[in-house]
Amino acid sequence: MLDIKHHGAVQGVTGSCHELFIDSDQSVLVDCGLFQGAETSGSGADSNSLEIDFDLSAVQALVITHVHIDHVGRLPYLLAAGFTGPIYCSKPSAKLLPLVIEDALKVGVTRNASIIKACLDRLASQLVPLDYKVWTNIPLNNNAKAQVQLCRAGHILGSAYAIFRVEGDDFCRPKGTTYRTEGAADRQLQGTIQQKYWDVLFSGDLGAPYSPLLCAPQSPYRADQLVLESTYGDRNHENRATRRQRLQQSLEHALSDSGTVLIPAFSIGRTQELLYELEHIIHQNKQKAVSKTRSGVSLNWEDIDIIIDSPLASRFTDVYRSLASYWDDEAKRRLSSGRHPLSFEQVTTIDDHATHLQTVSYLQRQTRPAIVIAASGMCAGGRIVNYLKALLGDARNDVLFVGYQATGTPGRDILKYHNKPNGYVMFDGERYAINAKVQQISGYSAHAGQRDLLNFINRMRVKPQKIHLVHGDDGAKRTLKGLIEKEYPKCEVVVP
Repeated sequence: MLDIKHHGAVQGVTGSCHELFIDSDQSVLVDCGLFQGAETSGSGADSNSLEIDFDLSAVQALVITHVHIDHVGRLPYLLAAGFTGPIYCSKPSAKLLPLVIEDALKVGVTRNASIIKACLDRLASQLVPLDYKVWTNIPLNNNAKAQVQLCRAGHILGSAYAIFRVEGDDFCRPKGTTYRTEGAADRQLQGTIQQKYWDVLFSGDLGAPYSPLLCAPQSPYRADQLVLESTYGDRNHENRATRRQRLQQSLEHALSDSGTVLIPAFSIGRTQELLYELEHIIHQNKQKAVSKTRSGVSLNWEDIDIIIDSPLASRFTDVYRSLASYWDDEAKRRLSSGRHPLSFEQVTTIDDHATHLQTVSYLQRQTRPAIVIAASGMCAGGRIVNYLKALLGDARNDVLFVGYQATGTPGRDILKYHNKPNGYVMFDGERYAINAKVQQISGYSAHAGQRDLLNFINRMRVKPQKIHLVHGDDGAKRTLKGLIEKEYPKCEVVVP
């Protein structure tokens, strides 16, 4: 087994950061994410701690699985701490990453243009974009040999799981393990076999089937050791294949009383998926009545205003469109038929802050319904907060959650307390009553469900000998651990 240290995503679902030791003196870091909500790192750092609190002397390279902030948010601090090695990621992620880091710097560090440019220039000098399914040598000392390969993870555009192949002479498989020799079929070992290499797989965040725009993840042939996310290790996403219909039904119900539907969504990934789904709903139901104005004028789906209030989401959407070659087959077919899944006439994008404030004020006294998609996805900051402050107290309005809400975030509190007497949520030290209707569609999670996680293991021809469960709440990890141990009793399952 190879030694792995976990520097994040241990006591919860955020702050992903893992260190794989190739030998006693050299390691590779996988992700370097920000802690969010009430979560803490294994070393006791609180959720506001950004500094790198572990020894970097052995780290030779960084591999980024995808560009969500809980996987890359501490990257500027890694650079500031003196890391100068290569930063590997997929080619789509390499297009998206500078936007994420620039925004993170502006929000959490500084708006000084020269400092931001220096950080982005430094990042660009170390960034190594990789094609999917191509082995790449990692530069190491002392004749150590290791390669990395990225494979589609189906979580957001550019997301990947990473397989590290480490060469050595002391790896072996025990009796009863299935293996394949060159030119031979799979067969059972009668004793042990020495392996020339050891494959360690880091899942990052795995997606699930039926994700808009994205190809579903496919399991690799083998993994000797697996670091697996467990966000939904205790439950499945029900009726995922019919979620568009449920989204349409939820929106039609919400819009029927001429209110505003607020959808908190991350700027990257979820916003683009929702645009894709809304374009299809409108395409299929243009003339279907969905609401009325206060003056009684009937409105069809093609009349509904869809407001994207996020400059960052707009920039991400532009990059998504430029990366259409990485879309799945269904999305490519829509594009080739002349449709524009991410840019259609009902969409209004708000960039500047003044227009944002005007829109919030307008919707408070609106005369017609609207759908607003704004960040952040967990309501912990960003422009969605102003909308919630202004509109959460009005029973005509709705809040529709389409993603995971971490413990300690306002989004989790809204979900928890909306149906309680006098339920409220705190923003900036003030209470805001929750009178708006609150709904959640779990099928829109970008994470694999329990069944998908188990299938990811099951579809490997050569199963892992050891599995590390990370990136999940305690209950999710315990449940998934029990299921894996029952299914694969010879596999060691650890919860760091």
